[in-house]
Amino acid sequence: MSTPSGRSPARTRRRRVLPSLWRNREFNLLWIGRSLSDLGGAITGLAMPLLVLWLTGSAVQAGLVATVAQVTKVVSRLPAGFLADRIHRRFTLLACDAARLVAFALLAVTIATGQAGLATIIVVAVADAALTALFNATEHAALRSIVPPSQFPAAVARNEARSYGTSLAGPPLGGLLFGIAAAMPFAGNALSHLASLIGVALMREPLVAEAVERPARHVRAAEGVRFVSRNPFLRTVLIVAVPLNFALTGTIFTIIVTLQRQGVQPGVIGLTETIVGAGGLLGALAAPALHRRLPFALLIRWLCWGAVACLLTAALMTVSVASALPVAFAMFVGPACNAGLFGYQAAITPDFLQGRVLNVIFTTAMSATAVAPLVAGMLVSAWDPRATILVFTAAVVVSALAASLSPSIRRVRPSEEASHTVLPTEGPSMGMSR
Repeated sequence: MSTPSGRSPARTRRRRVLPSLWRNREFNLLWIGRSLSDLGGAITGLAMPLLVLWLTGSAVQAGLVATVAQVTKVVSRLPAGFLADRIHRRFTLLACDAARLVAFALLAVTIATGQAGLATIIVVAVADAALTALFNATEHAALRSIVPPSQFPAAVARNEARSYGTSLAGPPLGGLLFGIAAAMPFAGNALSHLASLIGVALMREPLVAEAVERPARHVRAAEGVRFVSRNPFLRTVLIVAVPLNFALTGTIFTIIVTLQRQGVQPGVIGLTETIVGAGGLLGALAAPALHRRLPFALLIRWLCWGAVACLLTAALMTVSVASALPVAFAMFVGPACNAGLFGYQAAITPDFLQGRVLNVIFTTAMSATAVAPLVAGMLVSAWDPRATILVFTAAVVVSALAASLSPSIRRVRPSEEASHTVLPTEGPSMGMSR
């Protein structure tokens, strides 16, 4: 059977151009709402320790609150992934936003009335960390149901740009609002979650993929670990990501400590993270174009070997804020790699495992970053900063070798092709090269 133009219907369907993400109503509602809530989170990320210092004058207690929140986020990742796959996703997103809205509104009221104490702050920080982990897992898991497979990488790149943009804009705004009134950053965060809640409520899609994907048997909480462990591509990605994240985090901390020892002003030291964040933001904006033109295997090799060269350069510049520039260059390719990784992961993972698989990846890939500052501090105390950065560079070499030698990295297919071969309970065959 042919169309009037002489082309077969199948070929006509293959050549149909999908609307851009900018015209995807469901994705944009979720993206805009999440952008506002991320901005609110970045605002209170700075305001929370300032509030503890303002109330108690204790840097130890300020650090305690930050540590408790970070530990809560890490501990919550795996159960959050399980819940994202088992509970109605729209309800989960709405409940998380509503609970955070109430928590930060109450905190703002207690601050304004002089009733806020350390216990109240810790409760809000813990609740926010756990709810944010659940919201993030659910949002990532819902991507498959509102974005076509061919646009997974572009959607991930948009999310990367959102993350870097809010992390750059939030802290200065948080400091400004806190300077006006201590309650303002937290009231602003409550409003940001209200905006996110409205955006989710306006969405029409069910946020789950086809029911046919869900198996008849009960799926255990550990199924995400099993899926990742049996998939050669995802296993290799974790081997690459753990030392790479560890090295970049440790290098940034080393630079900050070194500048502080040199007597550099705190405001100037703060520029280091701004420079690194700007590199990531520019990379996120360029990620769709990079991903269209370059295969994932090449991008991840560029990232790893480029990071080796950048850290070697940073080792020669540790007494200057300019040492953050090479790290920013290394961060530039990162969002494009994440777009390829998570776009492909969304395509090959069944919908009923999306949350669990994502949080296994996040938890493992970011596990080493928690100890990187401690390791950096110990190494800087024992050796000079150049030797410390060289140690972190050696860790990146491990990542680069894994990315260069792994057959599973070389054989990654485009997301739209991989999505047609996904199996209910096993990773796909990756025999077709990209």
